[in-house]
Amino acid sequence: MTDHIYSVDRLSIQADGVIRSEEGTIHAPLTLPQEDITGEVVAGRIAQPKIVNPSASRVRPPCPHYRACGGCSLQHASDAFVADWKASVIETALAARDIDAKVEQVFTSPANSRRRATLSGRRTKKGAQVGFHGRASGTITEITGCTLLRPELLAHLPTAEALTIAGASRKGELSMTLTLSEAGVEIACTGGKEISADLFTTLSEIAHKNGLARISWNGEMVAAIRPAWQAMGRAQVAPPAGAFLQATKEGETALTDFVLQNLGKAAKVVDLFSGSGTFTLPLAQYADVHAVEAEAPMLEALDQGWRKAQGLHRVTHEARDLFRRPLLPDELDRFDVIVIDPPRAGAESQIAEICRSDATRVLHVSCNPITFSRDAKTLLEAGFVLEKLIAVDQFRWSAHIEIAALFTRC
Repeated sequence: MTDHIYSVDRLSIQADGVIRSEEGTIHAPLTLPQEDITGEVVAGRIAQPKIVNPSASRVRPPCPHYRACGGCSLQHASDAFVADWKASVIETALAARDIDAKVEQVFTSPANSRRRATLSGRRTKKGAQVGFHGRASGTITEITGCTLLRPELLAHLPTAEALTIAGASRKGELSMTLTLSEAGVEIACTGGKEISADLFTTLSEIAHKNGLARISWNGEMVAAIRPAWQAMGRAQVAPPAGAFLQATKEGETALTDFVLQNLGKAAKVVDLFSGSGTFTLPLAQYADVHAVEAEAPMLEALDQGWRKAQGLHRVTHEARDLFRRPLLPDELDRFDVIVIDPPRAGAESQIAEICRSDATRVLHVSCNPITFSRDAKTLLEAGFVLEKLIAVDQFRWSAHIEIAALFTRC
């Protein structure tokens, strides 16, 4: 029945509306709490809800592609609602572990600020289709009017189309990570045809013609026209093609500022899951830093950036898989402050070793409220206190959220 009226109770962690009904739990995208909706329920989901009574927090989505595109999930909600909801996601995850804590502030990146995004490309009879996948769909939505990406990335949609035509297989899909560096846009492509001499030449020509800084194909560098460097503190770092980078410069600044402002009087710092130096190199303005990261090429880029910079403290590095070989207490006790920024899986093993060490100050950055709350619980049970907690929303209009927290113990 499509005329039954349902009331949305809350949003799920994926930002879908959640309805409690006699039929069971129902999910409805593009809805908000306290809204009344109608729509056909299929497999516990109302894919195309009709809003009967809108929330006061409902706004007109700014992007013309919003209803079809899956790149954003919350453009129908006001900025104030989204900030409050993201803070509540973190607080709810902590409360589930019996941790009573409040997010002090939410830093939201502006529209058109994403400097890194992965687009999909598929060949068509007339050329190519490039964009984001549709919501819960394999269909690609073109995004010429996207309100999420930096203009410099949007300007290279034709470049991405040319790469798709040149290198995507007939039935396959090309994945292209576009990153804005200080030297221009670079593109790392995966999922395309195997590289050949002719394809190598074609890709290189596309890169030169369209002014790319560099281009890689299935992990192989094709053309490095200019060093694709990023500013990290006083250093200039050229991370490996397609390597992790904070999604927006504004988000990176908010996270880095939090770490630096809560460093205390540290002379020696260890930066765990350091990547190419997002925190290591700004920290090196104030203290000696030891960077630990599993990917050696990222550490090499960090080291090169440090060596060419001026006025920084000593930086050392170590290639180490912290999931399999976390730093042990005797190693951790050499440092005054621990900075840790693990991937979505969190850092359960490493946090356990931190708790067994003599550490008194931990700065924890996370991109997953669930694993963050787990690791926070472990720290608190070991005598740490959660002193400060902020949220950084650099994946604007999505369900993703970044967290930065200060833990201390006497």
